[in-house]
Amino acid sequence: MHHSDARIEDMAYTKNPHLPRIRMKAAKLVIRDGWSTRKVARHTGFNQSTIVRWVKKARVSNRLVIPTESSRPNRHPNQLSEELVSKIVEVRLRSNRCAEVVHEELKREGWLVSLSSVKRTLKREGLIKHRSPWKRWHFSESRPLVHQPGDLIQIDTIHLIPGNLYVYTLIDVCSRWAWARVSERINTHRSLLFAYSAKDRFPCPFKILQSDHGSEFSTYFSENVKEIVNSALPKVFFRFEI
Repeated sequence: MHHSDARIEDMAYTKNPHLPRIRMKAAKLVIRDGWSTRKVARHTGFNQSTIVRWVKKARVSNRLVIPTESSRPNRHPNQLSEELVSKIVEVRLRSNRCAEVVHEELKREGWLVSLSSVKRTLKREGLIKHRSPWKRWHFSESRPLVHQPGDLIQIDTIHLIPGNLYVYTLIDVCSRWAWARVSERINTHRSLLFAYSAKDRFPCPFKILQSDHGSEFSTYFSENVKEIVNSALPKVFFRFEI
């Protein structure tokens, strides 16, 4: 298993920057000056077996220092099997969804693995998308009071993994009137078309539309959807986490 230099440094059992050079100096006392390993151990204060290991490494190395190696174990009694790791990667590449969705799909197929193990595996394989430092933060607003139909409309998407399809869903919080449509893909344009189709069928005007900040409800959607909500309100559209 290959590790990056940063990974090895993070897993090192010591952070002493001078220890690699000290190891080589102690080994040279044996190799070059003819000291015994016991004498070097008394001189440096390290265990004799430690000096022996350093000497073995120094004899086969052309480096000026003996670097600090990772303290990460090569094996663990509870580590995931190669078959399970391959399955996690396969489901991730097939569904292109987050670790939680991958975990649920594995459970449906009969694989016993924890969510934390799935996350660690995806992170180790470089399959987790980290939040962009340039992405804007959306501040939540207070949930509005709902008195009549149209006061608060919630819109979201559902991913159907077996068929790799998406379902746009929209529901009125007051009346529980709902509208749904299946789509092979999701994006801001399809989200806007879905919102328009729901607006044409709902008997009351939309006053506030709520989403979960998904990429399919980003800038293009939020700027153009204002045309279908009640323009009499001072702030006709906002988004916050459900």
